Amino acid sequence: MPSSRASATISSPRVAGKRSGCPLFDERDLAEIASPDFPGERLVACRNPALAAERARKREALLQSTERQLERIAATVARNPAKYDAAAIGLAVGAVIDKHKVKKHFALDIADGRFAFRRRKDEIAAEARLDGIYVVRTSLPADKVGSEQAVAAYKSLALVERAFRTLKGVDMQVRPIYHWLSTRVKAHLFLCMLAYYVEHHMRVALAPLLFADHEPAQRERASIVRPAEPSQAAKRKITRRQSVDGTPIMAWHDLIANLGTLTINEVRLPIVERQTFHMLTRPTALQEQIYALLGVPAPRVQ
Repeated sequence: MPSSRASATISSPRVAGKRSGCPLFDERDLAEIASPDFPGERLVACRNPALAAERARKREALLQSTERQLERIAATVARNPAKYDAAAIGLAVGAVIDKHKVKKHFALDIADGRFAFRRRKDEIAAEARLDGIYVVRTSLPADKVGSEQAVAAYKSLALVERAFRTLKGVDMQVRPIYHWLSTRVKAHLFLCMLAYYVEHHMRVALAPLLFADHEPAQRERASIVRPAEPSQAAKRKITRRQSVDGTPIMAWHDLIANLGTLTINEVRLPIVERQTFHMLTRPTALQEQIYALLGVPAPRVQ
């Protein structure tokens, strides 16, 4: 279910978005369309307003930064035109234009002793019309996967990417570990996936103590295209940096480090030679709460 940003000639649009007001001035963030360039596939066009605003902001910032540098070059050439030929001006301008990759948005006039520039407003406006728009392609029929379901499935790929980062990164470090037998390779990957499975369910259970939304099912999502909004409970928790019962919330790694202080100690009595026994440290109130959220009894001192 790949995403496509390529332009296509669209025909027979099938709008799947929700209406909000007068149909004449309707604005939709999701619509199912068709194109002869993609036979046998359904195209779901999406427009993310937040992404559109961010791209517009970045483009304007790059344009303004480039203009300031081009204005300095133009002023330098104007002060001493005889000193600069077209080649020298072109080298200076090229370095500026290539820095922010906005060459297509400027019309340049370079000659011996002369340099001028202007924005290509039509090209900029044409690009701006596509801000925040992306297309999800799928070959599944509509009775199997609806438009919103197709977009949701595409967005869920972020969870897969995060899982790969967890496996390959600092959490589990699948690599570099070298095994020379195929059975050991399979066993190693199985253990890593099992560890990730356990971690996932621990994160869900311990969400009230983490910087995570612990009430995702209770939030209403107005649009699958727009970024998901955290629940009000999560916003209050993160703002106060405390859970509902006043327990300080923390990052995942800090929580695991806190559990790591629950250790088994070997105790040796001085009055009896060579006699030792093991004693478990007493769980703290936070550790008791962690085990309660996990639904397992906390280890006790023996």
